[in-house]
Amino acid sequence: MPIQSKHISQDAKPQLLTAREAAEELTISERTLWTLTKAGEIPSVRIGRSVRYLPSDLSDYVIACRERKL
Repeated sequence: MPIQSKHISQDAKPQLLTAREAAEELTISERTLWTLTKAGEIPSVRIGRSVRYLPSDLSDYVIACRERKL
C-alpha cells in the first residue's frame, strides 16, 4: 500500500535526483556539487544515508547564479 502524504499528492511526486544526476544537470563535477551542498548553496534531501536533490532546487540555484552576475 503506497504511503499517503498530506503535502504531496500521488500524481505530483517530485523526482529526486542522485548526486551524479544533479551534477550532470548542472554540468559540474560531483565534488563541486558536494562543496556547494556543504556550503548550503544547494539544498539537499537526506533519506537515510542517501542524499538526493530536487530539480526545482537546482533550477533555483541556476537562477540565483544568473541574477548575481547581472
